[in-house]
Amino acid sequence: MSGIVYLIPIALFLGLLGLLAFLWALRSGQFDDLDGAAQRILFDDDEEPRPDASRGANGDGMGENADAPPASVAHEDRER
Repeated sequence: MSGIVYLIPIALFLGLLGLLAFLWALRSGQFDDLDGAAQRILFDDDEEPRPDASRGANGDGMGENADAPPASVAHEDRER
């Protein structure tokens, strides 16, 4: 029973400490852009964008080789 005298103030102190940490994070802008990091990881900024001329007429990215088989099919044919 005497242990509860120590545990309740410790629990209240830790709860208050957690609340203060949350309020600090809220004021410092930690939660301003939640989707930005998720979107940035999907795009690689190191590559230069492809010019529109390399895209096919229908926008499928095939360009001049629209009739050629995909590289994986051509690779399988060479192995046989």
